[in-house]
Amino acid sequence: MGNCLSSTQSAVNPNVISKKRKTLPIDASFKLPAPLPSWPPGEGFGSGIIDLGDGLQVCLLSSFNKVWATHEGGPDNLGASFFEPSQFPQGFSMLGSYSQPNNTLLHGWVLAGRDDTGSALKQPIDYTLVWSSDSLRIKQDGVGYIWLPTPPDGYKAVGHVVTNSPQKPPLGKIHCVRSDLTDQCEFDSWIWGPGKESDPNGFNVYSLLPSNRGTQAMGVCVGTFVAQNTITAPVSLACVKNVVSNLSCMPNRNQIQTIFQAYSPWMYFHPDEQYLPSSVNWYLKNGALLYKKGDESKPVPIDSNGSKLPQGGADDDTYWMDLPLDEGAKERVKKGNLQDSQVYLHIKPMLGATFTDIAVWVFYPFNGPSKAKVEFINIALGKIGEHVGDWEHVTLRISNFNGELWSVYFSEHSGGTWVKASELEFQNGNKAVTYSSLHGHAMYAKPGLVLQGSGGIGIRNDTAKSKKFMDTGANSLVVAAEYLGTDINEPPWLNYFRKWGPKVTYDISEEIKKVDKLLPGKLKSAFDKFIRSLPNEVLGEQGPTGPKMKRNWTGDEV
Repeated sequence: MGNCLSSTQSAVNPNVISKKRKTLPIDASFKLPAPLPSWPPGEGFGSGIIDLGDGLQVCLLSSFNKVWATHEGGPDNLGASFFEPSQFPQGFSMLGSYSQPNNTLLHGWVLAGRDDTGSALKQPIDYTLVWSSDSLRIKQDGVGYIWLPTPPDGYKAVGHVVTNSPQKPPLGKIHCVRSDLTDQCEFDSWIWGPGKESDPNGFNVYSLLPSNRGTQAMGVCVGTFVAQNTITAPVSLACVKNVVSNLSCMPNRNQIQTIFQAYSPWMYFHPDEQYLPSSVNWYLKNGALLYKKGDESKPVPIDSNGSKLPQGGADDDTYWMDLPLDEGAKERVKKGNLQDSQVYLHIKPMLGATFTDIAVWVFYPFNGPSKAKVEFINIALGKIGEHVGDWEHVTLRISNFNGELWSVYFSEHSGGTWVKASELEFQNGNKAVTYSSLHGHAMYAKPGLVLQGSGGIGIRNDTAKSKKFMDTGANSLVVAAEYLGTDINEPPWLNYFRKWGPKVTYDISEEIKKVDKLLPGKLKSAFDKFIRSLPNEVLGEQGPTGPKMKRNWTGDEV
């Protein structure tokens, strides 16, 4: 596999505005800083080909020939480039073209298909011209034409063909997929449109993802794009599907260890961070207490592996954990123990088991108070943001075709962000760098200030490099990999489904009044409105539930 790129020159159209252009990020291809390791022996992981069942095999291609490009519109108004895959293995056919914005390094892939039965793939019977740039006076390399294959009855198109001439592509250029081997897909991220922002009622190019995603969902991303004249209409393409739920391409235990050692992130904490991570065992054996509703006066100590914690059930407020009663011990435990910290790994199939997600969970005994930025004023928010127990995570998405890291998800309070490998910072080879925000512990790919709000008013998320950091590969534990069956022993604390901290209510109005005293009059009402719009996990002093209760445990990161 490679990221080779050759450019196809197109004829100059008199309607095209042609200017000598500056070098763009996409003119260079991304490669991970270090070579991939050799994977330990296994069944199908890293073999290059995945059998999706009923005769359909797929491989991943990342070598492209450029077909057409525009140099304005789209993200950052830098345009987008359109490619077709090259270097097909024997017997494999094109399923669709590839496109990405010009504002990032070239880093992408599409699947190619091979038919082992004679009925999984068929050529289209015709093409429909979806869109042409012929009438647009924009900076572009020639003229681009985007075609939608017309599939035979019982088949669906999973990708477009892009050309730089008005002639229809040959019917054998692309193949359609039998309908029962496909799944529904949806718009993902905006690639390009003639304007600087996506126009719901205009022409747009979007990447695609299966609509149903999770550990049990078998939709497979093809890596292609969809081009439509309105995004309010149904998506005109499908994705493919792992119809036999084949998990043989997932890594075995030895391969998991090698994968994580290759990609284990470096996590940096702010130089002023007081509330650092610890291992769960350290937290439990250093005085954490279990409370039961109706019996609050008799909290009980918890053993270090959590074997006495209630198992299963629901988050019904019957039980909760809290810090030690002794004030000295409480303050000590709140600060965590970075030297004794440990990350907890959940290994799961994603996108029809063509990718492996490694969720890297980090536990903090305490989440510190928030700070706000109100235009030019920085203000401490008292108790707002404080809670006992804090679970945060990043997720590595690994290709099961070759073991390459493709993207990382950074959890940020109640949401998060996917960042492609080409946009990550790396350290010590292929290990992504992550930044944990001061007190709130949200994860980010770059240092600096992220303001959670708008109009110059928001919660500060400050990140920076410091001497406080964690090499997550130094002390990790695989706590769950359901597809491996009984090969992984889940620690008892993982199946504790109640709160990891108490719910403490306070008068939000009183907290706002304390801050209002520090603000000029015109900013008070705007600040009050902003604070009351924050989610409960920021406003209330309430401990979180554990990793298994999060929606991403069985679903995709969203």
